[in-house]
Amino acid sequence: MDPLILSRIQFGANISFHILFPTITIALGWVLLFFKLRYNATNDSAWMRAYFTWVKVFALSFAMGVVSGVTMSFQFGTNWPGYMEKVGNIAGPLLAYEILTAFFLEAAFLGIMLFGFRRVSNRIHTLATVLVAGGTTVSAFWIIALNSWMQTPAGFEMRDGVAHAVDWWAIIFNPSMPYRLTHMLLASGLTVSFLIAGLSALRYLTGDRSESMWKALRTGVFTAAILIPIQIFAGDQHGLNTLEHQPQKIAAMEANWNTGPNVPLVLFALPDEAAKENKFEIAIPDGASLVLRHSTSGVVPGLNDYPGNHPPVFPVFWGFRVMVGTGILMLLVSWSAAFFLKRRHSLPKPLAMLMVPMALSGWLATLAGWYTTEIGRQPWLVTGVLKTGDAVGPVAGSHVALTLATYLVLYVLLLIAYLGVLVHLALKAAKDGDSSPLPGVMNAAMSQPAAGE
Repeated sequence: MDPLILSRIQFGANISFHILFPTITIALGWVLLFFKLRYNATNDSAWMRAYFTWVKVFALSFAMGVVSGVTMSFQFGTNWPGYMEKVGNIAGPLLAYEILTAFFLEAAFLGIMLFGFRRVSNRIHTLATVLVAGGTTVSAFWIIALNSWMQTPAGFEMRDGVAHAVDWWAIIFNPSMPYRLTHMLLASGLTVSFLIAGLSALRYLTGDRSESMWKALRTGVFTAAILIPIQIFAGDQHGLNTLEHQPQKIAAMEANWNTGPNVPLVLFALPDEAAKENKFEIAIPDGASLVLRHSTSGVVPGLNDYPGNHPPVFPVFWGFRVMVGTGILMLLVSWSAAFFLKRRHSLPKPLAMLMVPMALSGWLATLAGWYTTEIGRQPWLVTGVLKTGDAVGPVAGSHVALTLATYLVLYVLLLIAYLGVLVHLALKAAKDGDSSPLPGVMNAAMSQPAAGE
């Protein structure tokens, strides 16, 4: 058993599980702030009912993200010691900034969001929501800064084989960072929008017509309908940036073997790296040149220009297509749902039924996108600085296999439990409707003396 392959699979499994939860909390914090501000402006308790339904989802997702993040961090020492030995002077501070400036905000003020309503002033409760929402975004900023630096490193110099920072501004705002951060924040917004819309559609299908359901449903649907075209544009710009700085990744994404003009846009194929060709190819003539160079005669890089220095083609090619295909489906579903909610103030049952599994479409698109960008960096761990094979530690393959199997079993069980809780929360909210008292309101009422006392 090759410890390098097993360590890569293990880290990939860990980060695949971990990323599911920050993808929710990054944007959900801002949705909760929207719910709270709407309540402040209208004094409509339905907004707070939506708030308290979804703040439980936020808290659960935050906890899952923290736990899975800790196990992932351990692997820097157990499986990938060469990473910190080579670039720890840069990676270490960026990870520390994320904890010091973001994690503390989320952990400290989440309790006020959960339990402080009517126990602290409304202004303090709103401020806590602002700080938690801001903390999630700052957290994403630092993590994306590090990941982008690994893709397009800048602002450093090598001394005795170790990377040292010479310009932190260049390190943080490296060439791909603004595009990657924008793409990730929009991906989080879409993930949360479809999660809210999907679970609200489940409530709708059970017969729930409460105001809190309608408000959550409309928020999810209309937010998704607005964000998806913006994400398509941002993704295009990110692709152009990748073409400039990581042309071999673009060549793998397009399964293009030979550099040249008039390159077709391959819709379907089975890339064969041994034969350096695509089997069963279905393509649009000149499409790739048009998309990437905005000209049918534009030159697109080919994989044959990077012998031994390009990523595995099959997973990058198909990861990209899964992401794009999911995005197109998200566009169709969100715009269709927005049309029916705007014009008819209802959802057709087939559309509502489709929206329920689409609640997880953001996860699918995010994972496919991350596989594309991370596998697309191979064979490098830090582009041009550290190869993946040079960073793996001297750990026995059998040991990695054992921990990998343990992680996989545990993560499957946790994921099933997590999804079960989400469904339970949605069905409970559907059952309670607008009749249940708000948290804090009941406590306030119970604390009042009875008549005659």
